[in-house]
Amino acid sequence: MASTVQLIDLLGAGALLIWGLRLIKTGILRAFGASLRQWIRRGTGNRVNAAFAGLLATIAMQSSTATAVVTASFASRGLINPKMGQAVMLGANVGTAIAALVLSLDVHWFGSAMILVGVAISTRSKLAAGKGIGRALLGLGLMLVALRLMANVTEPMRNSEVVIDLLAALGEAPVLAVIFAALLAFISSSSLAVVLFASLLFQGGVISALLVVFLVAGANLGGAVPPWLAVFNDGPEARRLATANLIVRAIGSVALMLVAAPFVRAMEGILPDIDMIAVAIHLIFNVALLLVFLPVIGPIYHLAGMLLPKAKTSESSGSYLDESALTTPALALVGAAREALKVGDLVKQMLEASLRGLISNDPELRVHLSTLEDQVDASQEAIKFYLAKLNPAELDDEDRLRSDEIVSYAINLEHAGDIIHIGLCELAMKKSAGHLSFSSEGLAELRALFEKTLENLQLSQSVFLTRDEDLATRLALAKVEVRRLEAESSTQHLQRVRERRSEALETSSLHLDMLRDLKRINAHFASVAASVLEQTGHTTSSRLLSLPDRTAP
Repeated sequence: MASTVQLIDLLGAGALLIWGLRLIKTGILRAFGASLRQWIRRGTGNRVNAAFAGLLATIAMQSSTATAVVTASFASRGLINPKMGQAVMLGANVGTAIAALVLSLDVHWFGSAMILVGVAISTRSKLAAGKGIGRALLGLGLMLVALRLMANVTEPMRNSEVVIDLLAALGEAPVLAVIFAALLAFISSSSLAVVLFASLLFQGGVISALLVVFLVAGANLGGAVPPWLAVFNDGPEARRLATANLIVRAIGSVALMLVAAPFVRAMEGILPDIDMIAVAIHLIFNVALLLVFLPVIGPIYHLAGMLLPKAKTSESSGSYLDESALTTPALALVGAAREALKVGDLVKQMLEASLRGLISNDPELRVHLSTLEDQVDASQEAIKFYLAKLNPAELDDEDRLRSDEIVSYAINLEHAGDIIHIGLCELAMKKSAGHLSFSSEGLAELRALFEKTLENLQLSQSVFLTRDEDLATRLALAKVEVRRLEAESSTQHLQRVRERRSEALETSSLHLDMLRDLKRINAHFASVAASVLEQTGHTTSSRLLSLPDRTAP
């Protein structure tokens, strides 16, 4: 029973340590997330600066995984050179090793102080940045308290024959020890937590220095897996970058295993305090990776590219954004326009799903729309960053205008998708959860406006593709028709409310909110018509054809 209690205490302390890490990460991201991301992006002018940016960002967030995911996201969007992204990750690994060194210092009182200060700032601050800082300080305090708890829990383990035999077996099976530590780092999404745990076990006399080396090697290997999984759907550049980081960690871990015994003897002769061997090995390991691989980030990235080659054509990946077409602006613009039309088709699916959810309750509506909305967001972002890669010197005025039209249309579609996802979907879910029913007249009015919206989306797609003046005029007039339908339905609904009809009373806010959202969606669809009509001289950028003379007495 005593051993079971010890195991529960150990797992609880480990969970508190991981929770503290996450509090620091989320707190720093909420307080300085945008600034950190911009700083990482701007600090990649050369490989040395990039590594330093990754180091500082990881010390701030206490998470090399978070730094790796942000960096891979930038690489997938073309915001940073992928090779510089690899340098950022090498620096991030050193940053987490420095964090482990600092946290292993004997400053037990500091944890309680940080909890006190963190709670005070978080509860008293009215600003998001202040609350984020308070959360981060609270997380740091909880980590230090968790480490103290783990030290107390592991102390009795030195006298446990079962623990001694188990860890002795791990010490004699280096590969198994590395796999064990890698699994712990993967499950906890933190190599830092595993290294600190190994340090406490060694300080308690539970494990040998040789086993510490194997555990550190496994922790570093397992710590590279979560970011690799996190960016797997972010595009080939992000996957290559995460794969390159995994390759570097794997090579380093294997090398550390091979030289474990002489390395331990050397460390025992160098370190003034042998209790620091775990964090010292972790730091030396990652500094060595930085020094060895920073000069050869190009070949490492090339190796990752060989393992994850690009698709031969953009069609195979379901995207029309062909990177090879960027040298020919006309072809690139055609591909971007086709991708924007694909976004329109996704928005159409969202509208149709919302209509089905309105008519018949659909418990899976939110999940379905969330998936479609993620695809809309991703395609819109891809279009924007793809066109940003075009060389301005190679674009004539017409090409620039078309590029702006494509980006504007994609953004308007994305906004329409947000309204469907956040507005119409939630309204449909409220109707379902409340077991509400629209009046037959109200449902018919909403259905007619939905169908008119779908019709206008198809018309909008045609105007965007052909830039036809007559179609643009029809779309502009359709926007007026939507306003009329919305006003008529609103008036008729309020009349039903005045008549105290139960269905109208129960669904009044839902009905009016749906009318408003559908009108906003139609306005986004009709925006493409305004652009076409303005270019043909049928309208101006301002609807004010003349201004009143305010100089007259």
